[in-house]
Amino acid sequence: MNKQLVKDFCEFVRIDSESGEEERFLEQLKERFSNELSAECTRDSYGNLIARVPAKGSNKSEPILLGAHADTVKPGRGIEPVIENGVIRSKGETILGADDKAGIAEIFDAVRTAKKHPPIEIVITRGEEIGLLGARNLDTSLVKAKMGFVIDSDALDTVIIGGPAYVSLDIVIIGKSAHAGMEPEKGISAIRVAAEAITRFPEGRIDEETTANVGIIEGGLIRNGVPERVTIQAECRSLNQEKALKQAERMQRAFEEAAAAAGAKAEVKVDLEDKAYQLPEDSPVVVLAKEAIASAELEPKAKVITGGTDAAALCDKGITSVVLGDGGKAEHSKDEYIAIADMEKASAIIQALLENLS
Repeated sequence: MNKQLVKDFCEFVRIDSESGEEERFLEQLKERFSNELSAECTRDSYGNLIARVPAKGSNKSEPILLGAHADTVKPGRGIEPVIENGVIRSKGETILGADDKAGIAEIFDAVRTAKKHPPIEIVITRGEEIGLLGARNLDTSLVKAKMGFVIDSDALDTVIIGGPAYVSLDIVIIGKSAHAGMEPEKGISAIRVAAEAITRFPEGRIDEETTANVGIIEGGLIRNGVPERVTIQAECRSLNQEKALKQAERMQRAFEEAAAAAGAKAEVKVDLEDKAYQLPEDSPVVVLAKEAIASAELEPKAKVITGGTDAAALCDKGITSVVLGDGGKAEHSKDEYIAIADMEKASAIIQALLENLS
């Protein structure tokens, strides 16, 4: 068993870093990368960590990017990892945080133990779980790499080469307040308008490449008042960008029409946050990723997903990137776990990638 890898991972997950609260973890990573990898570390204006590791046994001058994210989903405070039969879980009251601290531990281990490697830029982002915020706001003037490998998926045999168009919708419904017991007929319930609107468009799995979701509804101030104002956060995504935009239009129209019918007002803000993308399977970054996976005696395969990853934002910024697996399972739940053997294999894949690039 790679005791140092397990020790690092357990240390990382014990440091609270729910989205928006990554500062202490990032500062500890900065210190360790500086001390143990001889890295020159920088924080950009958004707070992302960029650690530049000099080449080892290589004459290559162009760096490659290894990426992961520092934040975890909730409940992620007070994580206590437990090791049983070669598997690491949390005690059960929190997530484990393998998403994505396993990726960080594996990067750290692979860079530290590789016999040789080109210059490396380790980029650890903030706010990935709440909309790829760190990657979208990454100061690329601080990054020289043109090729990236993000360690942030479950399957070790899979290279993620594409992702969806992602559209966010922020909606405000403005109705009219009134006393709910004395004169409810004088009010216009913003909550009822929102509920009616949501019934007017398909939600969930629309087709094999398109989804839609209403994630947050907040409104009302008192139990006995007709609610005047409601805010809604929704999204849709598709591997086909035109489908994503059409679904967003359908959702926007539903809120506007439901509000108009009730005598209320709907303010809808629609943003195309990410464009759909797919890298060719014969592109160098994909070929290199597959070769590294094959070195671990796995059968590599390429996949396009409808989930968002930092690789999407990096590609949009001109850093051609794919996603590799870290081995974690049941992410975003209290049942999350990771096998130590899978962590070791993920580290070996990254190490093979580095040595092949030297």
